[in-house]
Amino acid sequence: MSKLCNLCRSLKQGVKGLCFPNSKSGYIRVGQDPIVLKPESVPKGQLPVYVGEREDDAHRFFVPVIYFNHPLFGDLLREAEKEYGYDHPGRIQLPCRVSEFEKVKTRIAAGGDGNHRRRRRWRLKCLSG
Repeated sequence: MSKLCNLCRSLKQGVKGLCFPNSKSGYIRVGQDPIVLKPESVPKGQLPVYVGEREDDAHRFFVPVIYFNHPLFGDLLREAEKEYGYDHPGRIQLPCRVSEFEKVKTRIAAGGDGNHRRRRRWRLKCLSG
């Protein structure tokens, strides 16, 4: 009798597995859509930005939100606006070389932009406006 109960339990588990497939298993049933993995999560206080001269060859970077207020980063965003328009749907795409983006990112992180007068005007404009 015990063997019969065990057989029934294993059959029941097998039927459950067929009707309600476990998403952790490596198998995909016929007609079932493949499991899509979630993209890498974005760290708090940062936004994903895609950098590349062509959209199909873009590299993903995480940029601190505070960088979006910096004049150097603003220049990159203006270039993107010229290239794609202001109402470009989807992700933030910067049409520049990765090396140029890295250089801007390094200068912002170092606290300088190489154009102190422009930066000062930007600060005065923000304070007066």
